[in-house]
Amino acid sequence: MQAIGPAPAERREYQRRRKRLIKAIGKRGVAIIPAATEQWRNHDNPWPFRQSSDFHYLTGLAEPDALLVLCPKRAEGEVVCFVSPRDPERERWEGPQLGTERAPAVLGVDQAFAIDEIEERLPDLLRGYNKLYLPFDDHELVARALGWFDDLRRGARAGILPPQTLKDLAGPLHELRLIKSAHEIDRLRRAAVVSAEAHIAAARGVHDGIWEYEIAAIMQKVFASAHGEPSFAPIVAGGSNACVLHYRANAAELKDGDLVLVDAGAEVDYYAGDITRTWPVDGRFSVPQRELYQLVLDAQIAAIEAIAPDVSFNAPHEEAVAVITRGLVELGLIEGPVEEAIDEGRYRPFFMHRTGHWLGSDVHDVGRYRIDGDWRPLEPGMVMTVEPGIYVDPDADVPEAYRGIGIRIEDDVLVTEEGHEVLTRQVPKTIDEIEALMSGRFDPVNEPLE
Repeated sequence: MQAIGPAPAERREYQRRRKRLIKAIGKRGVAIIPAATEQWRNHDNPWPFRQSSDFHYLTGLAEPDALLVLCPKRAEGEVVCFVSPRDPERERWEGPQLGTERAPAVLGVDQAFAIDEIEERLPDLLRGYNKLYLPFDDHELVARALGWFDDLRRGARAGILPPQTLKDLAGPLHELRLIKSAHEIDRLRRAAVVSAEAHIAAARGVHDGIWEYEIAAIMQKVFASAHGEPSFAPIVAGGSNACVLHYRANAAELKDGDLVLVDAGAEVDYYAGDITRTWPVDGRFSVPQRELYQLVLDAQIAAIEAIAPDVSFNAPHEEAVAVITRGLVELGLIEGPVEEAIDEGRYRPFFMHRTGHWLGSDVHDVGRYRIDGDWRPLEPGMVMTVEPGIYVDPDADVPEAYRGIGIRIEDDVLVTEEGHEVLTRQVPKTIDEIEALMSGRFDPVNEPLE
């Protein structure tokens, strides 16, 4: 375990985020944000530690066993952090810790206490506030908070009351996280670049007889070389495995004549990339593969072009559905007319998922998709994926040449003031570019396609 706090130049970024959250909860609200705890893989062997995205967003601290408390208008300071006290013996085995003495300066907080003082100090920190914000999905923390309320009720006759309302922290905090700052966009661009480099390396490594897990290994080497890690378990799905949306076995051998779908991204500095590409194992698309691939690509381009401020989040999906449905009708895989096929959902056996999701510190990032039941309008600073697909089951009642083909194309897109920016545009996705890349005729970084 390596104690990591924000670099001095970044400290103000985290302070600004905390101030925005304090403003969002109001002067009568108090918020508790817990760090993640270590998870054990087996016996005394922990999984690599990954901080809670919410806690890291507000502190930049990558240590377990910590707690942040935001107390608006508190005389002794609005921002209090509980951390593990330094333990020389533990540091010898696991590396340096932040400790209570250094925490105020490193994190830019007002006060720091030892984590084992929570039960003693929390009731006093909650005193005088009307609302308590905390993550409702942390059931243990909610139960502990109710215990702190009991402590405060014992002083009710002296005018000491606990907060009267429990509120889910996800509401205000996740709305803040949804709109990315310039600092966050820089990190998302970096994650996109590393993710793109990994996909290009993997495409160059595809050949008959290589195993799916070997392609995943090529990508993970690129991630690690950038001091990153997978933002989720990579999906490498050859042939009909691509028709399993969350295929993660990565245990099959790739064969000439098949396609391979690769869905993977890098997490770098707590920000995620998420790219999907589909390539022919032998470097050339067959006619049926080409037809379906071009249809998915046309749908993705139409969906991306729909992204702009004040456009509904659902607009890109509607564009993708329209293009895919029209193409499936033209290919004879479903019956028309097109509008009727859309209304009745005839495309769904082949395209059964949404076209995108929010992207940020989490690969499926936080933030509501609807407000008061309506799809929310897009705003500058939002980042989303665009990933239509077509999946034809091996036993589908369609011409045999199409059976077992699975195709998805995914990019990461930033909503800008003017429209949008494709962060992952470096990775080739047209048929000509892919075939040139896999034959060695195209370097997407240094050479134009002839």
